[in-house]
Amino acid sequence: MHFWAPEIDPAHPMDCTQPERYVLRRLSGSYLAIAAEDGSLMDVDNPSQAYLFHTHEAALRAASELIKLGAAVDVLKVE
Repeated sequence: MHFWAPEIDPAHPMDCTQPERYVLRRLSGSYLAIAAEDGSLMDVDNPSQAYLFHTHEAALRAASELIKLGAAVDVLKVE
């Protein structure tokens, strides 16, 4: 039986057993976080304070939606 989880790369299941994390960074250098009080986007200086995406695909979807709205963002993998 084959199992798959987002944190496991199906091409190399034994090489990628730890989940990956991604953040969105504005081209100005700040990172994007979600405000707890109203759910709006806010800028933070440190990637550890930014909203963490658990999959690359989710981060890309969010980035493409923000780009459509005129924001200049990039997806970065957090080590």
